Amino acid sequence: MTTTLSSAAPSPFDITGRTALVTGSSRGIGLTFARGLASSGARVAVHGIDAAETEAAAAALADETGAQVHAVTFDVTDAAAVRAGVADVEAALGSIDILVNNAGIQRRHPLVEFPESDLDAILAVNLKAPFLVAQRVAVGMIARGSGKIVNTASVQSQLARPSITPYSASKGGIVMLTRGLCADLAAHGIQVNALAPGYIETDLTRALVKDEAFSAWVTGRTPAARWGQVEDLVGTLLYLVSPAADFVNGQTIFVDGGMTAVV
Repeated sequence: MTTTLSSAAPSPFDITGRTALVTGSSRGIGLTFARGLASSGARVAVHGIDAAETEAAAAALADETGAQVHAVTFDVTDAAAVRAGVADVEAALGSIDILVNNAGIQRRHPLVEFPESDLDAILAVNLKAPFLVAQRVAVGMIARGSGKIVNTASVQSQLARPSITPYSASKGGIVMLTRGLCADLAAHGIQVNALAPGYIETDLTRALVKDEAFSAWVTGRTPAARWGQVEDLVGTLLYLVSPAADFVNGQTIFVDGGMTAVV
């Protein structure tokens, strides 16, 4: 007798019907993450700090994908605002199954001239905020015994460059935050991992892309010999938030064209 697999067997990559919150998703990499999740069947909360921009991005994403999309605006560095923002998402879309901590900022200054205000801002947005949002969202995930959290790290968590020491420190912190959250949450059926992009072409990096000397350095330093595109990140994200990654926890996956693999 020949046995065949049912065509109705669920895919290990299926996230249909899941609810996702992506912080910092009104544009750039975050919006691409939100688009990938929505296109794969998830309900998505698009988050930003500018209400008009965030609502426009959410409306466009809903039109493009046909998914249920909700716009939410709150300060990720303020615990009370985080609680209110998460409650808003849960009221609109239901319990959050997937959290993508993507909001982040960059500031560049020579080390001895680095303003304390910029240091504080980088650490607040890039490191404190992912802790606060994960802490709040984890309450519901623990109650349900399942959940996926993906933190956006960077090649700068491993490779330092001049003028961005606080940024590198914040992204190094994300790697350990990811491991710490894994230690606290894995027993509750929650997987926490980090996705670390390499040099990606976005609106925010357009000037660097156009800088011939800098682009030559990037392409020469990267085995893939090119800048990354935002779409290069989506497959890894979808893997990490799917059942296929249920036994992957506390890891940082570099999507960098091989930059961190070579000297």
